[in-house]
Amino acid sequence: MGILDSLAGEVLSQFTGGNHPEGMLDAVTTMLNDPRTGGLQGLVTTFEQGGMGGVIASWVGTGANQSISAEQIQAVLGSEQVQAIASRLGLNTQDVAGHLAQLLPQVVDKLTPGGTIPDAGGGLGAALGGLFGQT
Repeated sequence: MGILDSLAGEVLSQFTGGNHPEGMLDAVTTMLNDPRTGGLQGLVTTFEQGGMGGVIASWVGTGANQSISAEQIQAVLGSEQVQAIASRLGLNTQDVAGHLAQLLPQVVDKLTPGGTIPDAGGGLGAALGGLFGQT
């Protein structure tokens, strides 16, 4: 993991309260920065295709974030992705899904100020820089 990813994890930890297992924020950062899955835009598409478009739209939008359950996270992301994170962190899938249900709404909300998804070319680093007025 690069320095930017480590910094992003630290910044996201401050936004989300930091009360998650070690490595959980890194897993979210990796998921949102993975070009194979389309990054943040890919996550939005996955949620839309999984029937949860309104939920993720609330996280991207400027209003209140709708909640999501661990079961819904697992259904939308798929058992394989949740299992991969669980294996990497040494946790069970239900715990990982629960932490993702708490983290993703906050992280997506913080990465989409003004209700817009950052340009995919800039990645997570550009989005985080935008949070602090840097380019």
